[in-house]
Amino acid sequence: MTPNQRMWAWSRDRLAAAVSSLGYPEEFADLLAKQLGSPKAIDRMTSYIYLARPGSVEMIVDEMLAICAEIESWREKRDSREAQDRYNAWLSSEERQTE
Repeated sequence: MTPNQRMWAWSRDRLAAAVSSLGYPEEFADLLAKQLGSPKAIDRMTSYIYLARPGSVEMIVDEMLAICAEIESWREKRDSREAQDRYNAWLSSEERQTE
């Protein structure tokens, strides 16, 4: 098992333990982990479960969706910033100024 696989397994196992501590099946944790998509996001979800002790599946899913939305928003912002940097570089390039 590679270090990356170990990190994924460790994060998933922690999430499974957190979900099980609330009385839900580990299969629910598998679904959450797949949707979250990264060990860091899975760890955030695990922390939420241990700290907030949500009382329903809906609350857990709502938080999972919020984490996913925040990650997607960050990616869009990063991509937009990179595109803006490339555009600014093109605007100040000598190639453009000679046109």
